[in-house]
Amino acid sequence: MKKVLLLLLLSGLVLGSCNRRTAKKTTKKPKTTKVAKKGIHFKEGASFASILKKAKAENKPIFIDFYTTWCAPCKWMEKDVFQLEQVGVLFNENFINVKVDAEKGEGPMLASQFGVMGFPTLVYLDSNGDMVESQLGMAGATAVMDKARRTINHNNAINGAGSK
Repeated sequence: MKKVLLLLLLSGLVLGSCNRRTAKKTTKKPKTTKVAKKGIHFKEGASFASILKKAKAENKPIFIDFYTTWCAPCKWMEKDVFQLEQVGVLFNENFINVKVDAEKGEGPMLASQFGVMGFPTLVYLDSNGDMVESQLGMAGATAVMDKARRTINHNNAINGAGSK
């Protein structure tokens, strides 16, 4: 009986020390890696003239998200549509993407120029800065991507590029 108790006591000590070693291993700080942001990567704060120049140089259409800071549907679009991976892939590869606060900086002038009547308004321009499509109000990913594809095809047609 004494041998059994001694064996149990020793095995308890051995198992206890194993648990401490395991705990020490798991308490190490995990390595952090930067994860690329999913969704559309927007340019903010650049002048429209510089955006247009970049679009012409890269032969890419322009996507503009006209928003305001107080607009709940704008926030929904940002969170639930623009952050989707498949939306980001389509727009980041094919567009110069711009967010424009319609109440600050060039925003009011651009909103007037493109006939913005409410928020959000999504405007799709060809690489020459001419409007191809626009969309007022909340829209799902499918509707946004459909207009994007039509704009890409239009831009390719006017510039003699093959369709994507």
